[in-house]
Amino acid sequence: MHALIVVAHHDHHSLTHGIAARIGDGISTADHSSTYDIADLYGEGFDPRFTAGDLAVHHNEALPPPDIRAEQQRIERADALVLVYPVYWWSMPALLKGWIDRVFSNGWAFEFRPGAPLIKKLGHLPIHLLGVGGADPGTYNRHGYAAAMKTQIDHGIFNYCGANVITSELMLESETANPAVHLASAFGLGRRLFIAKTQTAHM
Repeated sequence: MHALIVVAHHDHHSLTHGIAARIGDGISTADHSSTYDIADLYGEGFDPRFTAGDLAVHHNEALPPPDIRAEQQRIERADALVLVYPVYWWSMPALLKGWIDRVFSNGWAFEFRPGAPLIKKLGHLPIHLLGVGGADPGTYNRHGYAAAMKTQIDHGIFNYCGANVITSELMLESETANPAVHLASAFGLGRRLFIAKTQTAHM
């Protein structure tokens, strides 16, 4: 089993990167045959700008360019996709949103044509979402931010493509709480990521 862990943060010493690394550690510890890659969008210099070329892909007038096809192939090799990102203004960073805008393209993640039914093409892909936020849970609950994020991201993006969101968590108080708590949770998620599938495979 193989996981692709996508990280959108400029600082390699950030809690966001630490959480991604601990998820990977958990995957390796739970099953030595399972593997993972970390896609560091900032470190790799991914260009999130949706251009006229991307719009041509959306309109079925062009094929995805090589950089986007490479990202799609990374996802195709994965048995699970994990997104780890800081919460900016109650959503994901522009870098990660741009990655989704460009990579989850028409014809690959879904198929839309006027007058035809929508075809969701990522029904095979389990998704795990971990947002790292500075506010406390009461703030998210009081203003409905958590529900709004689920509507926008879990449903609006991944359900539209047919992907199954298995985990959708907010790791909050990231600037004030003990980071060891979130790092331990991340390790636990990594250990559980493939456990059901690997047990089934060994039966």
